[in-house]
Amino acid sequence: MEAGFVGIDLGTSSVKLILMDEGGKIVKTVSKEYPINFPKPGWSEQNPTDWFEQSMAGLKELIAGNEDKVKGISFGGQMHGLVVLDDQDNVIRPAILWNDGRTSKECEYLNGTIGRDVVSAETGNIAFAGFTAPKLLWMKENEPDLFAKIAKIMLPKDYLAYRLSGVHATDVSDASGMLLFDVNNRKWSDKMCEICSVKKEWLAKIFESYEVIGTLKADVAKELGVSADVKVIAGAGDNAAAAIGTGTVGNGDCNISLGTSGTIFISSDTYSVDEHNALHSFAHANGKYHLMGCMLSAASCNQWWMGDIIRDKDFAGAQAAITKLGENHVYFLPYLMGERSPHNDPDARAAFVGMTMDSNRADMLQAVYEGVCFGIRDSFEVAKVSGIKIDRTKICGGGAKSPLWRKIMANVLNISVDSIESEEGPALGGAMLAAVGCGYFASVEEAASKIVKVIGTVEPEPELAKKYEERYQTFRKIYPALKDVYKLM
Repeated sequence: MEAGFVGIDLGTSSVKLILMDEGGKIVKTVSKEYPINFPKPGWSEQNPTDWFEQSMAGLKELIAGNEDKVKGISFGGQMHGLVVLDDQDNVIRPAILWNDGRTSKECEYLNGTIGRDVVSAETGNIAFAGFTAPKLLWMKENEPDLFAKIAKIMLPKDYLAYRLSGVHATDVSDASGMLLFDVNNRKWSDKMCEICSVKKEWLAKIFESYEVIGTLKADVAKELGVSADVKVIAGAGDNAAAAIGTGTVGNGDCNISLGTSGTIFISSDTYSVDEHNALHSFAHANGKYHLMGCMLSAASCNQWWMGDIIRDKDFAGAQAAITKLGENHVYFLPYLMGERSPHNDPDARAAFVGMTMDSNRADMLQAVYEGVCFGIRDSFEVAKVSGIKIDRTKICGGGAKSPLWRKIMANVLNISVDSIESEEGPALGGAMLAAVGCGYFASVEEAASKIVKVIGTVEPEPELAKKYEERYQTFRKIYPALKDVYKLM
């Protein structure tokens, strides 16, 4: 290895780090876990210091023996989280995460009182409970003493970059999910800052995802045993980074991620907003744009069912018991943390519907897999109505490792589903952005064309796709039927 590039995926339950060589080969992978806290129902928080400490521990393990080869570090990271520092760079309160649902009142204010049209015109999006700006309004209302201490606002991966480099920076893809950013013009929105009582000096300098923001701080470089010339590249929000890692960079290219959350990501050369703002309109990490539908619970539904409810970690055995694809009478609504796209309803909750006396574990697990795929289909339908034609997609994330889940997805969407050689997603995307930032590739597109390789494709089966079409038409009627019930819970 002549040169090494580190990609750091700052996830919700763990940080995953990879070391990639100049040819795109993954040399080593390290993962470190940290806790997540749920102080109240619907709340979700983490300690930013945990991110930094575990990332540093992971970096030392990752680059051991290759310290002199490391040229650049970049990131993919959980989006939307609110990290606030005081004027002494102390973290003021635990970070409020992307899947936190406490901001219903603030979202109603932004979308109702201020107006969806105004917010969308300024940012390309409307307010969702997980976005950063509503969290700031919540802090202002509920924690005014802490709000008064704010000197810097950061997103999770940007806090890590700040601790490594000393530079207060963000990238266009991650900033897109704050609801303070003018996506079309790639700059902060003065009007949204005024609406949310945000001072411009609190906000980071904006970079493209592949741009160098600085180098490692001397003390950090010394602790890691690397050169102080190691470049720190801006990086991207996790979904944009995963899209880079799967080569989803061409106009109309699609990627589905089955991680803790689930996303359908559509790359676009031009900026566009769907009529109802059901999909997010964000800047892409390649200098262009993308549309994205995000469901808050995807592979986490499988973990919840298998781990927390039936307490069976034999995932392969449980999947082998599923034998009636397209014919299951049980439905599952995957709204364990509320839902974002396309319903924008933090009050939505998960539900099993259709059980009978002969329903068994296999039926329930199958319903979980199908429910997640149907949830992705909801956003897929919005894209189709907007005139976007998608006939194939790549797939990544923990859930994508399941052949069964890939088969269900291909038939629910009735499109080809491509698996790629590397399953590293955001971490690989981060490493690729680092390589581009260090000049080893001329562009993100060049890096993707040389590094990303498709190794398998699941094609839809006409008869099974027809059965899933009928089941989806039933599924899409269940949420509207329960919507008013959720408000009573």
